[in-house]
Parts: sequence; structure tokens; C-alpha cells
Amino acid sequence: MPVSPAMTETLAAAVADLYEAAEGVLIDRIRRALAQGLDSPAWAELKLAAVGNLQAAIDEVIAALRTDASGAIHQAIADSYDRGQQAAVAELGALGTGQAAAALTTVPTAPVVDRLARAVIDDTGPVYLRMLRASMDAYRDVVARAAAAPLLGAQTRRQAAQSALDDFASRGIRGFVDSSGRSWELRSYVEMAMRSATARAAIDAHTDRLGAARVALVIVSQSPEECELCRPWERKILTRTGPPGARDVQVEDAVRDGETVTVHVAGSLPEARAKGLLHPNCRHTVSAYLPGVSRVPASQPSRGTYEDTQRQRYFERQIRKWKRLEAAAMDDRRRAETRARVRAYQARVRELVVETGLPRKPHREQLTTAR
Repeated sequence: MPVSPAMTETLAAAVADLYEAAEGVLIDRIRRALAQGLDSPAWAELKLAAVGNLQAAIDEVIAALRTDASGAIHQAIADSYDRGQQAAVAELGALGTGQAAAALTTVPTAPVVDRLARAVIDDTGPVYLRMLRASMDAYRDVVARAAAAPLLGAQTRRQAAQSALDDFASRGIRGFVDSSGRSWELRSYVEMAMRSATARAAIDAHTDRLGAARVALVIVSQSPEECELCRPWERKILTRTGPPGARDVQVEDAVRDGETVTVHVAGSLPEARAKGLLHPNCRHTVSAYLPGVSRVPASQPSRGTYEDTQRQRYFERQIRKWKRLEAAAMDDRRRAETRARVRAYQARVRELVVETGLPRKPHREQLTTAR
């Protein structure tokens, strides 16, 4: 079967779920700590005196997350690599060629998996310190704004506390910057890193197996709602390894023993990947191309545009944001307001799905249940 970043999405999401769950726990801990004794005249002094207790509670949450996440990252990478290998074996077996047996050759996996997992663990290392700092800063900000509100006469203490807590819950824990300078929220940052790593593991495993079976060429599928980075490579034949650039190559015919055929390739798979093909959200697949057996896939109509998919992802993010705000609500009125905003964005998703034919993805609208 072909290999694609999409085949490891659930593995990446499972790891990101851990971080989102931890973020939800942190918001809840802060809300509970602030709500206690909110009507007391000495509330601000009591809250500042309790900073140490809150930090200890947050440290406990982060320590549990670090332990769970390290194991989950390694397991997700290992499972992704295994899926990629299985895809190559199944694909060549289905084609019924003599190369299927060669694909069963043992390919070392532990060093590759360890290297990819370590890279993700190192990349997400600063996340934990950022979580602690952001949580404590948010707590102090709420206390300061709520304590000043009665003096200014602009808001009640409860309203000011809710406003400051809303600001934190709305933006989430941010400040994670990628190599291009883009700032990410916590879950999106972790899921982006995991999608990249799990996709790479699956694709590398697939090409390693094809290499063991002496398969020199691969072909890229067509995917609906493709982006500009992927569009140039759709339905193109590529060399599995080798130099970049379009050219004609001589390869052995998969049906007629001893005969070679000329195949035009658009470049190499490493070249295409370096230019954006098979990025973390990519829906394209790559499969073995055997002259005389494989066929270039037919063109398929798109259900919508790439821009439509980005609108859908924006609505999904807004739904999750307002669900976080609902969890941070300190009274029933605020809880009802945030729930109404959730329903409004869910309605916009339903309208988009009907308008474009895109599939709805309910799991991307859900907040992970805190564990």
C-alpha cells in the first residue's frame, strides 16, 4: 500500500493530546486557586501568599507530562516506522512481483527510531519551562488586575479576574517559535513537530524497504485540495534516491526479464520532499513504480480548494479556543456565553462542509479530556 503523512496522523495527535490535556489541567488549577475566597477583602494578599503552593501543583503536572510524553513520542515514532515498512511489504506483495520477497529483508529500525525520537524530545524540551512560566505569569496577572479593579472603579474584582483568565485561556500557552519565526500555541506546536517526525519515520521506512527490494522509482498520487508546494509533483514519477532534476533513466522492466525501459522522471524523492512534498498536513501518497506493472493515477476532481481546508482548520481552532474559555468560566453566565460561541463556530463548520463537500473532522473540534 502507498505511504503518506496521513497514515501517522492519529499517532501524532495522540502525543499532542497529552500536552493539550496538561494545558487544560493547568487552566483548571489556576481557575480553582483564584476562585477560592474571591469575595474576601484580603483576597489579593492570600493569592500572592499561595504562589508557592500553586507552583508546586503546576510542577507536579509538568513532571507527569514529561514522563508520559517521552514514552509516547518514542512509541509513536516506532509505530510510524513499522507502518511504513508494512506498507512497502504489502504494496510489493499485492503487485505480485519477484521483488516482494526481497522487501522482507530485515532493515535495522532501532537506531533510526531512537534518533528521530530523540530529536523530537530535544525539540520539545523548552516546552515544559514555558508552561511553568506562562502559568505563573497568568496567575500573577489575574491577581494584579483583579486587585486593581475596585480601586479604578471600572470593573468588579470578579469581572476583572474573569477577563484576565479569559485572556490566558484564549491564547493558550504560546511562545513556541519554529525555524521560520512563526509563533505557535502549545498543542499546535507539539502536533506539528510530531507530524513531521512520524511522517518522516513512515516515509523513510517505506523507501528503505523499497531499496531492499531494489525498487528504484516511486510515483506520487493526486490528492484533492492540494497546496502549491505539492501540486508540481502530483502524478509524477521520481527516483527513490539520487540527484535532483528531471531526466530520463534506464530501469529494468518489471515484467520482461532482462529488458530495460526508459522512464522520464520529474526529479528525486529527496528533492521533492525538500521542496515541500509530504509536509505534515499533506494528503499525497508515494508508492513503488514498476515499469510494465504500475500505472499513472487518473486525475481526480477536488471537493474544494486548499483555502477551504484552511478555513475549516481556522474554525476548528476557534471551537477549541472557546471550549477552553468555557472551561475557564467562573460563573454560569460566562459559561453560557462561551458555549454559545462554540455552537456558532460549529454551525460555520457545518455550512462549509455542505458548501464544499469537505469531510468534517469532529475529533479536531474536541478538547482532550484531562488525564
